[in-house]
Amino acid sequence: MVSNTEVRIFETPKKVYKAISKEIIKHAQKSNQPRFDIALSGGNSPKGLFKKMSKKYADKIPWERIHFWWGDERCVSPHDEESNYKMTVDYLLSKINIPKENIHRIRGEKNPEEEAVRYSEEIVSNLNRRGEIPVFDLIILGMGNDGHTASIFPNQMELLTDKNICAVAEHPDSGQKRITLTGTVINNANRIFFLTTGEAKATRISEIMNDDEKAKLLPAYHISPNNGRLIWILDEAAASKI
Repeated sequence: MVSNTEVRIFETPKKVYKAISKEIIKHAQKSNQPRFDIALSGGNSPKGLFKKMSKKYADKIPWERIHFWWGDERCVSPHDEESNYKMTVDYLLSKINIPKENIHRIRGEKNPEEEAVRYSEEIVSNLNRRGEIPVFDLIILGMGNDGHTASIFPNQMELLTDKNICAVAEHPDSGQKRITLTGTVINNANRIFFLTTGEAKATRISEIMNDDEKAKLLPAYHISPNNGRLIWILDEAAASKI
């Protein structure tokens, strides 16, 4: 593992969610910029984080400064149960007081190729850049049991180095199309949190931490910000094989 990577292990998922919530509060409050841009993850683990943020920390987070983006989205309606946006609305956005203009959703119902371009343009017009690449203040990532992250799957490793901001990915089993940030943009973030809980992730976590040869086949292994910090935030179950 590279020197800008940190691993934090907590006893339970609830303690993981608490730790990330406090980190968001700390960095959003101390930032000297008028806004703090966060790209969110889909999947099951963020549900617990969003619940914690909306119930326990809703009055502590400076929502007016935070802008929410998405690291990836399924190409479905925003009302579809598979939509990452809908999940965030259900568990977080509908329960907090955040300006509507601070929500930047991927329009999963649109033509994927056209929406990848449109969303890229929206990112460019809002974010600071390092070189020619936009900079997110924070990206929260999850990891699938196959080692994928965002919608970069093991059979589409080229998306890790794609020079575009967003790309169209395809789920290897279902064939469902998705829009994802590329590894180029993810690795340009100031800070990345890998939110990983559960015993089902333990083998992949062990490979990423201890077995470079096996880990090279996993997209999550290749997330390493060039000028920022990467923090793996795990519960004990996910860390059980390290």
